[in-house]
Amino acid sequence: MSNIIWKIKSFEEITTSELYEIIRARVDVFVVEQNCPYPDLDGYDQKAIHLWAEQDNSVLAYCRIFDKGIKYPETSIGRVLTTEEARGKSLGKQLIQYAVETIENRFKTSEIRISAQDYLLKFYSDFGFQDTGKKYLEDNIPHTEMFRK
Repeated sequence: MSNIIWKIKSFEEITTSELYEIIRARVDVFVVEQNCPYPDLDGYDQKAIHLWAEQDNSVLAYCRIFDKGIKYPETSIGRVLTTEEARGKSLGKQLIQYAVETIENRFKTSEIRISAQDYLLKFYSDFGFQDTGKKYLEDNIPHTEMFRK
């Protein structure tokens, strides 16, 4: 996939067009595809660092990153997605790699806590995340809390 642009911005730096495409991608994946009506606009976007890959102004992969003490005592990564048309191109792996590097560089820590959908446990374990044994249903989807030291 050529001409993919990676962007990392605070909420204040995101343009209205970029925000529209981010929210569109989140709704397409989590609400429509996973059939999961949930409050996507949860008041945390303003506190996040937003990381995404885009091509022709469309978001292909996205996550949001939090400093310590916002979602968990540790830093965290959430709303991780790859859009349907962008899957199978290793963008998700690049996304998590960049997210981990961003946390290490900006927040000077390698400790990250995430809430992973259960089918992605192996995917995250490849990045050093470990199953904490804390399992729960979130919006009817099985999740496991994972931690990376």
